[in-house]
Amino acid sequence: MAATVVHASRILTPEEELTDSILVVEDGRIAAIGHRDEVRIPSGAVDHAANGMTIVPGFIDVHIHGAGGHDVMEANARALDRITSTVARHGTTSIVATTVTAPIEDTCHSLAGIARYIGKHERLDGDARPAAEILGIHLEGPFISKAKRGVHPPESIAKPSIETFNKLLAAGDGLVKIVTVAPELSGAIELIEAIAAAKVVPALGHTDANYDQARAAIHAGARHAVHMYNAMRAFEHRDPGIIGAVLTDPEVTAEVIADGVHVAGPAIQMLIGCKGVDTVVLVSDGIAATGMPDGNYRLGNFEVTVEGGVCRNSEGKLAGSTLTLDRAVRNLVALGVSLQDAIRMATILPARRLGLAGKKGIIAVGADADLVALTPDLRVVGVMTRGSRFA
Repeated sequence: MAATVVHASRILTPEEELTDSILVVEDGRIAAIGHRDEVRIPSGAVDHAANGMTIVPGFIDVHIHGAGGHDVMEANARALDRITSTVARHGTTSIVATTVTAPIEDTCHSLAGIARYIGKHERLDGDARPAAEILGIHLEGPFISKAKRGVHPPESIAKPSIETFNKLLAAGDGLVKIVTVAPELSGAIELIEAIAAAKVVPALGHTDANYDQARAAIHAGARHAVHMYNAMRAFEHRDPGIIGAVLTDPEVTAEVIADGVHVAGPAIQMLIGCKGVDTVVLVSDGIAATGMPDGNYRLGNFEVTVEGGVCRNSEGKLAGSTLTLDRAVRNLVALGVSLQDAIRMATILPARRLGLAGKKGIIAVGADADLVALTPDLRVVGVMTRGSRFA
């Protein structure tokens, strides 16, 4: 397969900014990067001009349930193909397929299907259209609080159990990357320790934990907070709760759904102001309705309704979003966050949380060739996934 040379006016790696530079892509990876006068162009290389554009790493979404009319829990090739191709059009080149609480056997069936799909898509045909890579699985449930369940069905919520976790881990063929746990539940601390010991990220979410309970979970190994502010005990100055614990711990990364619906702009500014730009991760929490018109859709085993792009269940509760990460980046920039920092929150920071630093979320020699071309107004005009043709 011929090498591809990308000519760019600006490149955000995102650790640094390069101007008037080129990228060389060979065998699905970045082979060279630098000023156009310094990089040798392989003979027979295919040129891609991105004059006037900014090239950034592909976005990584660690919390997404679906897109293009399909849910990850359908777990078949047709559904997962549609999801991965839909989000790729918006610059997301890697995802962690996120489940919603369901009966354990149903979840195991979905995990097995997702794992099979991942195994069959380890390599991408260089002539294929861009499609996001599924890096693994995020279990958002069943080990959550009924008091802060959001739209998760209460009948399927399970008590924290190492045995159940091991069953889910086995069903996912070792591809489970994140597990959401409410730390105040009986057995949760022991489960968090077991999750961390299995080299999986224990995440705090859908929780009514107070500050001390949240601190105990962090001490046990929890290092990630799921959709910050949403489905969490409220912050009060005499009862800071889990939000206070996350805001004041630099080791814990915090997801935020920057769609203008789930979290108000000032709350996002406060989150970034407290934690800095190195521990806040942009996520979509996108559902099947992402990239689709308003209507009725499935989220796991239940139905939700989308009106004006906002997803709610029959009780009127928010049920995920239709957000894409390119829009999340634009929303952050509109709040005063620099483009470079906004890009970091959608690329290198989620990659680090997944233990993929140097491979994903960065433009560097040896990294996967996941690239996005942005217009000056931050619209996606080109995407490459693992060296696929730019489209």
